[in-house]
Amino acid sequence: MTDAETLAERVRTGDLRLHELEDHADHDTAAAARRVLVEAETDADLETVGDYAFDAEVAESAIENMIGAAQVPMGVAGPVTVDGGAASGQYRLPLATTEGALLASVNRGLSVIESAGGASARVTKNGMTRAPVFRVEGVVEAAETVEWVGENLEALREAAESTTNHGELLDVEPYVVGDSVYLRFAYDTKDAMGMNMATIATEAACTVVEDETPASLVALSGNLCSDKKPAAINAVEGRGRSVTADVVIPGEIVEERLHTTADAIAEANTRKNLIGSAKAGSLGFNAHAANVVGAAFLATGQDEAQVVEGANAITTMDARPNDDGASDLYASVSLASLEVGTVGGGTKLPTQSEALDVLGLRGGGDPAGSNADALAEVIAVGALAGELSLLAALASRHLASAHADLGR
Repeated sequence: MTDAETLAERVRTGDLRLHELEDHADHDTAAAARRVLVEAETDADLETVGDYAFDAEVAESAIENMIGAAQVPMGVAGPVTVDGGAASGQYRLPLATTEGALLASVNRGLSVIESAGGASARVTKNGMTRAPVFRVEGVVEAAETVEWVGENLEALREAAESTTNHGELLDVEPYVVGDSVYLRFAYDTKDAMGMNMATIATEAACTVVEDETPASLVALSGNLCSDKKPAAINAVEGRGRSVTADVVIPGEIVEERLHTTADAIAEANTRKNLIGSAKAGSLGFNAHAANVVGAAFLATGQDEAQVVEGANAITTMDARPNDDGASDLYASVSLASLEVGTVGGGTKLPTQSEALDVLGLRGGGDPAGSNADALAEVIAVGALAGELSLLAALASRHLASAHADLGR
């Protein structure tokens, strides 16, 4: 028997548990043992799952009970010129997806944007949040707690920042619901996405709140953060990075490259993304921003569940009269809560690190936070390209035929 088969047999007989395998073998052998066990129990063939290109040990902090790797096709869109607050120059955007036609659509949008001279993008707000919930006796104690927090932000900042070398506490916003007090802490987490950083820092600050007020901590997260759930507070207040990208496309480029007009695209956006989304009660007023956000997240090692917040975006399109008596197209997308980082988490994995290298945004930037800001700006431009391409396909009635031509 191979080492992997021997370990699998020990798990099968109850001598070992799955999570204990790394204590008895290297990480790749442990993963192989789990594959042997799963194959025997399910009759599945995991040969491809087990054919991965990196040492399993590098994924130790990213996954438990590893059996291999799920390989998602990765493509690249661009190049496109980005005039950002942090991003500057031409970028190619790596996207990992299984949705046929997505790369082609984004690439078309980026090509049109590039023909117009590129896009502008800015991070307009930055703050990773964690919102613990406290119990009080009633509104009197709630008011006392809120007042203390308002007068002692520096004490909370000192406690929170004692847990990190990089994070900075920006603000604490209180909310009261009956005998519950929620404190929404917001942090500048620099080039890290920063959820773990914010959680650890907030726990330290909560100890101070409990020591100095009548409030008792119930849960370190009270869902007012709000992480990995659709939430209006993220649309209004932002979470992670709030970022906007825009471009003005000359009318002749719209007609030549997108086979429609600025007026037609603007009308499609208004009736679909604005009125249609309002009627549906949507938190995202866009066509498919989640497509680009999700594909970029998988490619660059972001937390894929936070696509929920990343899709919290508003797309605007406006026909602007030009000197020729026609109309140019102003297009923008504003992502309220894009949670990205270039250090930590999945960004350390080999293929994801390589994708960040394609962007030139791997690791920490100088100044701190600039690489993550730049990544947010490039993703926003990619989302803008996707919105532009899809709306043009709808306005020109080419959507179905495009998918049919690409065999999707």
